[in-house]
Amino acid sequence: MAEKVGLPIINPQFIDLEEFRHNWGWFLVLGVALVILGTVALGWSVFVTLASILFFGWLLIFAGALETIQAFWQRKWGGFFLHLLGGILSVVVGIIIVANPGAGALVLTLVMAVFFMVAGLFRIITALVTRFPHWGWLLFSGLITLGLGLLIWRQWPLSGLWVIGTFIGIDMIITGWTWIMLSLAGRRLAAPKT
Repeated sequence: MAEKVGLPIINPQFIDLEEFRHNWGWFLVLGVALVILGTVALGWSVFVTLASILFFGWLLIFAGALETIQAFWQRKWGGFFLHLLGGILSVVVGIIIVANPGAGALVLTLVMAVFFMVAGLFRIITALVTRFPHWGWLLFSGLITLGLGLLIWRQWPLSGLWVIGTFIGIDMIITGWTWIMLSLAGRRLAAPKT
């Protein structure tokens, strides 16, 4: 029946359906927790933005330090200076971000706005030029992405304080609802016949 209406069939080779059915409750708990955390993130979007920028800055510092150490361990390799410069650059950028997470959020938000605008234009042009089957969906996606980029850009620098936290919250809520729906589907799976 599912094949007739175009729905994908779950290949039992890729997923243990019995295990999935048995643990559906844990997936439901995960989904509910993500929806709650995502809702909190939306309410505290400025805090979540700054916390995620700080986390990103510390990741850059640690990654850069490890890359610098690795460069000295592999000194005879031809890429010594490339690794050393890359590691130092990561550490410096990480320190700048950690020292001023607000400025880091502003810069990252501006980069996101430009990315969304360029990606949206690319999707729109691709949809209009190629006109492949169901090209309207790509056009719609491009218009939404372009509009999102323009919205962020027009409200910048104020948008730098809330955009990242809002996106994280929305992603958590959507992912949470996905897990909730999957868990309910897993609950309805019939027990295997023995």
